[in-house]
Amino acid sequence: MIKRNVEVLEKTICYEGFFRLERYCLRYRLFNGDWSQAVVRELFERGHAAAVLPYDPFRDEVILIEQFRIGAMTEPNGPWLMEIVAGIVEAGETGIDVVKRESIEEAACTIVTLIPVYDYLVSPGGTTERVALFCGKVDTTQAGGVYGVAEENEDIRVHVMTVDAALALLNAGKIRSASAIIALQWLALNRNHVRMLWST
Repeated sequence: MIKRNVEVLEKTICYEGFFRLERYCLRYRLFNGDWSQAVVRELFERGHAAAVLPYDPFRDEVILIEQFRIGAMTEPNGPWLMEIVAGIVEAGETGIDVVKRESIEEAACTIVTLIPVYDYLVSPGGTTERVALFCGKVDTTQAGGVYGVAEENEDIRVHVMTVDAALALLNAGKIRSASAIIALQWLALNRNHVRMLWST
């Protein structure tokens, strides 16, 4: 029988609304085989997400979106961030379902095909959130404008730019959202391969 590596001694729900905050008292197996002391940790439970970098391989352009983010209110450049299309995975949905839906809602663009990029933990020191990240083939010729779901108070500006322009923003520190940083760095490494793959 395999021994458990983590033992939960106590679990408390501190807050439950749109998100949930839990407090754990637990101990875990140390690398030397002993048990740790009991430790207390808070855990932010917000569900999982999916995100996509829309990319037009023929025009070598990407779609980035700009919107207000409360978590960036104290940022020197303000709380409007350059991001990629993303959304929360609801019950019964896959990451693919989410990015196809959100691409239409947030950027009025249709994903033709997808390449899975990474499935990563956002900040595992304090939240369970995981992001399924994709690169999506789109046609940018008609892209642009302001979109979003009104009842969700979304006000999203769509930016179409060359990959080189997006990478210049990234290198200048103008893109601060983790999913956008990861996706653009991935595209920088895989750009030629993706263009050949999607050349038809």
